Amino acid sequence: MNKTFKQTMQGWVTLSRPPFHIVGILPFFLGAFLAYRIMDAFNLEVFMLGIVGVILIMLSTYHSGEYFDQKENAISARLHQNQFAGGTRMIIEGKMPARIALWTSIIAPLIALMIGIVLQFIYKTGPYTLILGCLGALPGFFYSTEPIRLVKRGVGEIFIGFCFGWLPVASSYYIQTATIAPVINWLWIPIGFSIFNVILLNEFPDYEADVDTGKKNLLYRVGKQKGKVIYIIFNLMTCLTMLISPCFGIPFKVIYFYLPFVAIALFIVYQILENRHEGARRLEILCGLNIAVNVGTSLAFILAYI
Repeated sequence: MNKTFKQTMQGWVTLSRPPFHIVGILPFFLGAFLAYRIMDAFNLEVFMLGIVGVILIMLSTYHSGEYFDQKENAISARLHQNQFAGGTRMIIEGKMPARIALWTSIIAPLIALMIGIVLQFIYKTGPYTLILGCLGALPGFFYSTEPIRLVKRGVGEIFIGFCFGWLPVASSYYIQTATIAPVINWLWIPIGFSIFNVILLNEFPDYEADVDTGKKNLLYRVGKQKGKVIYIIFNLMTCLTMLISPCFGIPFKVIYFYLPFVAIALFIVYQILENRHEGARRLEILCGLNIAVNVGTSLAFILAYI
């Protein structure tokens, strides 16, 4: 294999941040698993096409962020080395051309659209298949893309909570059954809260860079002190909505599977209350643990239904 081509592919993969795709893939898997457990419905081909569509939408989101956040990422690279914030640094370090990220962000959702057409009109997954796909693809693409750029309008975090919370669970269930189970309308809430907090905490390392460049995300608008309060509230709400979920039809054993992640969530809250997140290395660890809480939320639901 040509060395240059191999390096380009390796750079593209790094730019795509494969480990971070789990935050979208796991809720999608949860939706399909619920369809099997509740309705005894599961089509492997539909599931695999759906997974590819989800990955393409996340690729578009991540790559558009790399392209349109170059100024912020360049400043962040001088301030910290947090692997969960400031992008991959592949573009600003000259390891990948910026145009590759731009083209990926455009081409990926177009391919996802074609998959949606196949699912709706060939596999007959239901009349709302394309609408559900667009509800994920459009906010994903415009999260960082100018001129809409949701991330600078103070609502980007809310869209992420929806697009990585209700949407993947509901859409995965829908393309298997052409319906959406009422339990999903409760089950998604702690997942949405936790991914909202992933985005919010990841904004802390980039705060100075975002202020310098006028990237008016939620943390920029409210400031670090109020941001801490919002984070703690959403963290506690994640735990609370998980712990009372059996009251809304979720198997009670979900609590047993979630208890380790409650401990992690409360540990993060304690660290923030003690202002220990102000250390760069400690903040990076907390960002990683924060993602574990989100992943653990979806995983606890899956295990509860086995």
